[in-house]
Parts: sequence; C-alpha cells; structure tokens
Amino acid sequence: MTPRERWNRVLHFRSVDRLPDEEFGYWDDTLRRWHGEGLPPQVDSNEKADRYFAFDTRAMAPVNIGLIPPFEARVIEETEDRRVIIDGAGVTSVQPKDGHSTIPKYLDHSLKAREDWNRFKERLDPSTPGRVPTNLDKLAARFAGLDCPVGVSSGSLFGWLRDWMGFEGISVACADDPLWVQDMMEHLTVLFVSVIEPVAQNIRLDFAAGWEDMCYRSGPIISPRMFREFMVPRYKRITDALRRNSCDVVIVDCDGSIGQLVGLWLEGGVNAMFPLEVGGGTDPEALRRRYGKDVLLLGGVDKRALIAGEAAIDAEVARVARLAEQGGYIPHVDHRVPADVSYGNYLHYLRCKRDALGIPQKEPVEFWRS
Repeated sequence: MTPRERWNRVLHFRSVDRLPDEEFGYWDDTLRRWHGEGLPPQVDSNEKADRYFAFDTRAMAPVNIGLIPPFEARVIEETEDRRVIIDGAGVTSVQPKDGHSTIPKYLDHSLKAREDWNRFKERLDPSTPGRVPTNLDKLAARFAGLDCPVGVSSGSLFGWLRDWMGFEGISVACADDPLWVQDMMEHLTVLFVSVIEPVAQNIRLDFAAGWEDMCYRSGPIISPRMFREFMVPRYKRITDALRRNSCDVVIVDCDGSIGQLVGLWLEGGVNAMFPLEVGGGTDPEALRRRYGKDVLLLGGVDKRALIAGEAAIDAEVARVARLAEQGGYIPHVDHRVPADVSYGNYLHYLRCKRDALGIPQKEPVEFWRS
C-alpha cells in the first residue's frame, strides 16, 4: 500500500496496513534545545526534521492565492535585541532578535478602512498572471505519478483578514460594518474558486487545506451566528468546486477551542479538523461522538503529555490509538512541539506512537551525508 493509498483509505474509514506517520513540526527554540541533547545540528528546520525522522510527506499543487505583488518587506528600525519590520502583507511589528518563539508585537496594519481595501484588493486580483500554473497538463502527469497525497491551498476567509487588519480591526469591522467584511470575504471566495477549480479539473487532488486560527481557549473570535452568515455559504462555494472534481477532504487549520464552529464548518463542506489542540479546549473524542463519520481528525496528541514524561506519553498515545481504531483519524502532536519537551521524551513519544499505530520503527535519515 502506497502512502497515498493509505492516507486516502484512513480518511475514508477504510482498512489500512498501518496509519500514516505524520507530525506537525517544532518551534525553533525546540530544535536549538535538542541540539544540546543529541539531535544533530544539521537538523535545524521543520523540513529537515521531517526528513530526519522519516515522516510521511504530502505534496501541494503550485498555486498562488496570496498578495501579488506582496508589500516590500524591510527592516525600518533595529536595536541590539529587536527589529521593527514591515512584512510582505504590509504589517508592522516588533520582532525579537534572539530567535525565541514569541508572538510579535504588532504596531500597525495595512488594512484599516474601506479606502485601504479598494487599493489592497488590487493585489488579490484573480486574473493576475502567475496564480494558476500554465503547464497544468505536465503537472497533472507528474502529480499523478506521486505516491504521497497531493493537495491544494484553499485559503482563508477570516484568518487572513485578521492578520491584515489586526484583532481589534477585524472585530470592530464585524460589529460596525458587516457588509464590508462580507465584501472582503466575497472577493476572497471568488479568488479562491477561480484559482482552485482549473487546478482541480486537471490534477487529481486528495485534499485541500485552509487556515483560519480564529479561536482561543474560550471559543471563536466571532459569534457562530456571524460565522454562519458571513462564511458558511462562501465555504460551500469553495468546497463545491472541489467536490465537483472529486476532492472531498477539506482541512481547516484552527487552534484553540473549535467546538462551536465544527458543525458550521461541516455545513460549509469543510470536514477535516486540524490540529485539534487539546490544551486549547478541543477534544477529538468528543468531536467523534458528536459528529461520527462526518468529521475527519488530524492531530489531537496533547503536547503537555510530552512535557510530563514517559508515563504521561504512554497514556496519551493509548488514548489516541483507541480513537484511531475507528478510522478517519491521523494522530500527531496538537501543535508545534514546544521547547519544554526534552529530546528524550520526544524520541520516546515517536517509539510509542509508532508501536501503537502499527508504524514500523525507523532509523533517522542522515540526509546530509547523501
């Protein structure tokens, strides 16, 4: 069974020889800590860590649904311990220079009023050259020959706006000018469908993946009523375009407590929840009980167990392994592994997870020697 076949069978509740071996990744601080605990220094990024630990991989169709052109990224102020930067979305923030995994302090945002949007959306023109590959026939042949799952980015209706406007900006706009918020979401929906559909018509896609990050530990940033009104019909148009072309696994990346939104995502055709942040208030077992086979699950291993030690790791892996037996679920850590986790604990977790899920134990791949 190829990794592609295995991945698709798991997410369609069919029998498999073993579960896919996937993980979310690591903070930079984590890898730096582990370099002092036995991880080779050549493993200094998430991509290299995936290769080193020999995880299963996925491939993404090369589309561009972002800002074209991006804003000019530049450093506008620098001291011994910090930089003030403007990023490719035009957002100004303070970034620490020590490389620690901290949330930047945001100073200014590129999208603050309707007048800004009229200029901003020119960078989101669906007809801009470069959004859809011109060699779709050749790409179709290449992707058809891959033995790993193939996906496409399905964008973001709320999360991107929150980044461009800031938390306060999008919150005030939803309350004071909901028609403007819907206008922006409508423009993004037209962009996503116009890019995704020709790709899906030519390349066999196993999944689509979007990003929102619109929940905290206590629940979503906007009310379920607003979500239903603003987003569900637009998600439906995006997911209908995918399903017309036989892509029926649509993933949303959202941290925090997503329970109030899962049913609404399902109404909109988004059926795979990731990364199931247990410490953030999301219980994958509760989602399975409530929604049955309608919901697909990816993640859900509580990172706090990896901090606590081997006994906690063993118990956590046993918990998710019982849920995985039902199908429709690929367990992995519920966000990036934090620096509180020792390298020894992480290696124990990998051994334990692989044993529990029927995944063969693997030797590290010293890719730098090849």
